[in-house]
Amino acid sequence: MATDRVPDHLKPNLAPLSLYVPEPKFRPGDAVDFTQVPIPPAGQARRPDPADAADSFIDLAFDLVRVLDDEGQAVGPWNPRLSPDTLRAMLRSMALVRAFDERMFRAQRQGKTSFYMKCTGEEAVSVAAAHALDYEDMCFPSYRQQGLLIARGWSMVDMMNQIYSNTADRLQGKQLPIMYSVKEAGFFSISGNLTTQYPQAVGWAMASAAKGDTRIAATWCGDGSTAEGDFHSACTFASVYRAPVIFNVVNNQWAISSFSGFAGAESTTFAARAVGYGIAGLRVDGNDALAVYAATLWAAERARTNQGPTLIEHFTYRAEGHSTSDDPGQYRSAGEPTAWPLGDPIKRLKDHLVALGEWDDERHAAQDKELAEQVKAAQKQAETNGVLGHGLHQPLDTLFDGVFEEMPWHLREQQAQMIAEETASGRPWARK
Repeated sequence: MATDRVPDHLKPNLAPLSLYVPEPKFRPGDAVDFTQVPIPPAGQARRPDPADAADSFIDLAFDLVRVLDDEGQAVGPWNPRLSPDTLRAMLRSMALVRAFDERMFRAQRQGKTSFYMKCTGEEAVSVAAAHALDYEDMCFPSYRQQGLLIARGWSMVDMMNQIYSNTADRLQGKQLPIMYSVKEAGFFSISGNLTTQYPQAVGWAMASAAKGDTRIAATWCGDGSTAEGDFHSACTFASVYRAPVIFNVVNNQWAISSFSGFAGAESTTFAARAVGYGIAGLRVDGNDALAVYAATLWAAERARTNQGPTLIEHFTYRAEGHSTSDDPGQYRSAGEPTAWPLGDPIKRLKDHLVALGEWDDERHAAQDKELAEQVKAAQKQAETNGVLGHGLHQPLDTLFDGVFEEMPWHLREQQAQMIAEETASGRPWARK
């Protein structure tokens, strides 16, 4: 069939195509200037009714919900007006998370465990959410939400046992350290595969709704994980079935060595992902514990009243390395963490309590010392059960347990073969 179209290669004036590759603003050695990051004044964002249609507040997916201003005052319509006791409890939980992280980081450096991940600078994301949710609500975390367990009062010794993969590890050494699973605290098993928790949270929420229950689900992932297919499958199901679920996207600016631009941060906000699916979207100051609390409480009310899901982008910053396997000095400026314009979440909540006359530097210092001793005592107790650096703590044949309800024939054969080889070698293998 004839055509009048001229092939592109015969058009001498046509500019060649070029591929755009995102680049971070600052590399090692660069001076940092975050003035280009738009930070609207605290209290400016409007607060719609939780029953309002999602398309009536699309602007909130591009704005930034903030409550704490530069003077430590809580302002604006999102101010949750929490009691001083609740504020102190949140501050204590956040400080305890940081103390826990510091000690477990050192334990990894001492060879007591193989791996650890801090959440320094992101404590408000999980702690404030834990205080806003009901204890019976189900959490589907990523690997930087240890604050959920600590804020829910879970045993640090139990968490450390899992980190050490010791004889008291409830997961029998089968999970990477920091990938906790605590059914009793509504904390779903962490997976190393990115974003698998998103469709799992939606499925759990759909089941809760189908049964006429009152519990909702909440799930967390990082900014990079929004590029995973599971993220979009979850959003589709949640939108179609109005699942009572809260999607939390922790935009901490960095993956292990690539910045958030590779997940689309240069094009739009992560909260804007919600707009295309017709679900509620909020963009929140993730270093403002009151803003995180208020947004989570608002989204929870929306879910409990059958208004459907909410996606909350927590705009924050990963102050330290991705994990103990990472050296952020190799790919980002050393000045970034201290220059981040939204500050430190613990200091900001502390300053708010001080401004209220409900806290002071002396009590804060005393609390830090107390919490450090509390974590040290928990570590000492956990280490009586052993540490990973001292070798295998679980009977070898338990390697095959807990995978299937009934072990299939091929795994029974492999188990028998392993036991025979271990017996022949003279090494102890039997269950204790």
